[in-house]
Amino acid sequence: MSGALLAFSATAVAVRALAPAFSVFEMLAVRNLAGVAILLVLAGFKPELRPGLKPRRFTLHLTRNILHFAGTDGWAYGLTLLPLATVFALEFTTPAWVALLAIPLLKERMTWGRFVAVVLGFAGVLIILRPGLETLQPASFLMLGVAFSFALVAIMTKHLTKTESTFAILFFMNLLQLPMNLAGVSRAFWLAVEPQHILPFIGICAGGLLAHYCLTNAYRRGDATMVVPLDFMRIPLIAFVGWQLYGEPLDPYVFVGSACIVVGLLYSLNREAKAS
Repeated sequence: MSGALLAFSATAVAVRALAPAFSVFEMLAVRNLAGVAILLVLAGFKPELRPGLKPRRFTLHLTRNILHFAGTDGWAYGLTLLPLATVFALEFTTPAWVALLAIPLLKERMTWGRFVAVVLGFAGVLIILRPGLETLQPASFLMLGVAFSFALVAIMTKHLTKTESTFAILFFMNLLQLPMNLAGVSRAFWLAVEPQHILPFIGICAGGLLAHYCLTNAYRRGDATMVVPLDFMRIPLIAFVGWQLYGEPLDPYVFVGSACIVVGLLYSLNREAKAS
């Protein structure tokens, strides 16, 4: 989880650095291409990974990655429009969406703990967005849509982990999303790459792959009661990064709203742990 926290933050900073010169599609196409290349090299050195090159549930992989493509591109675009801390805070409504969607899609029941998490999650969103004030932006609703798509992706990932390896999930994530992002590219953007762009591109490529590798394995190997609270540290971490690098103010409403989301999720996780 420490690796995931640093990798997500590095990716966000890299997107900000490249945004003036490259589109979201161009940045993510490079990330996908690097991901495919790195994973193929790993499979070349480690034969035990090669079964992951043949998916057993291609339709589910494809559906998951169409949604993940839309969410990831929306997330990257949101980073260019909103303060970093606001983007990450709104992204944390994803667990509340998962709790709601799990009822019809995973046949799970709505417990009291999950209900509290949903209510406090959306209360946190209202605090962050402050409807009716000038700070309310269409980009904020974009991020709520991103969180919803990530919730659907999380449910599909849960299904995939029953039969697919982490390597297979990551490989087909990059392989399937590469042509999707290339379809949005309208120029030979690699000719615009200058020396100052190299480090941010490395940050996007390495950060994106490492973040998903760490996060997937953290959920596979660790209890949710340990993984999720650590993931919440992304909000203050990225708020500090935005303050230091871009002079973004430390908006108290983001932290208050985030606290509502965190309290609801921790309460729900605590009740789930006691019931299990």
